[in-house]
Amino acid sequence: MAPIPAATQPVNVKLLLIGNSSVGKSSLLLRFSDEQWLPEDESSATIGVDFRVHKMEINGKKVKLSIWDTAGQERFRTITSSYYRGAQGIILVYDVANRESFEALPRWYSELETYVSSSVVKILVGNKVDKEFSRQVSTAEGEKFASRMSSLFIETSAKTAVGVTDAFQEVVEKILATPELWESANSRSQATGSGGGGMPGGVQIVGLREEPRQDAGCGC
Repeated sequence: MAPIPAATQPVNVKLLLIGNSSVGKSSLLLRFSDEQWLPEDESSATIGVDFRVHKMEINGKKVKLSIWDTAGQERFRTITSSYYRGAQGIILVYDVANRESFEALPRWYSELETYVSSSVVKILVGNKVDKEFSRQVSTAEGEKFASRMSSLFIETSAKTAVGVTDAFQEVVEKILATPELWESANSRSQATGSGGGGMPGGVQIVGLREEPRQDAGCGC
């Protein structure tokens, strides 16, 4: 039986948001962490990687999320690839009103096969369901693809907040139900005092909570 973390010691979990540019990754993160939304004409594309820390409690366990929002533009791929290291959960985002962003998903999953283990929890998120009138990818098609890729699935709207909290919560719940994903990482974090002196993507990086964010854009 896996040991239960002490009530006062949060479980450190690293999540990574990936997907094409302009699917709303930053908007999802802003809605989840700050309960805010910026219209697309007021947002800008993420440059490199953005980072947020969010605390929550799930099934009696305190969780400290370090959430990394990566740029979707091809020119940043070599920068963001190192941030896969240490991730226990991957949130793959596409725009339900943009067929191209959905058709790009096999490439993103192929990248995951290169950088993360098969045990890492993955959720496919169809964002922008507020644009139902211009939908190009059906819910059934998204669900079918997610099932084929052994991923959780949900549809969301960063604009209206529909499904956003559920998306993050489902990923974390499955991570907590898979102790091998977080037990050893959290043991290392505690041993080093949860310091931020690790490599990019290390779970210990949650100690960088006070670091300024690189960019608050929501167009990525």
